[in-house]
Amino acid sequence: MSVPVALERLREEVSRFGGTAYLLTVGSDGRPHSVAMTVSWTGDDLVTSAGRRTLANAAARPLVSVLWPPVEPGGYSLIVDGAATADAAGSTVSVRPTNAVLHRPVGSPDPGSSACGSDCVPLRPPAG
Repeated sequence: MSVPVALERLREEVSRFGGTAYLLTVGSDGRPHSVAMTVSWTGDDLVTSAGRRTLANAAARPLVSVLWPPVEPGGYSLIVDGAATADAAGSTVSVRPTNAVLHRPVGSPDPGSSACGSDCVPLRPPAG
């Protein structure tokens, strides 16, 4: 189930993180495929040029993620999940955001602990 994304807030965060991100797709063998990309907005979609493998992966398995690493040490990463569409000309991928979060790990007081901790800020519209 996808959660509505607060697009204006997401636009602000993308602007803050900059135009360079990583597009994560999945190949036919189930392996992840990541590529650095330059992203821009076209309407409500994030758009980038793409190579053959990325285009094929996105067309066959359209659930993708876009990742921006932290802009400062200890900062948040921006992770956007979405539905990808490859254009008819076979040169760009558009990603319609379905979920977005700011995420960073939280240090565990016990290094041997298996508990997963994180600091996660969903970019969702206000309730109400």
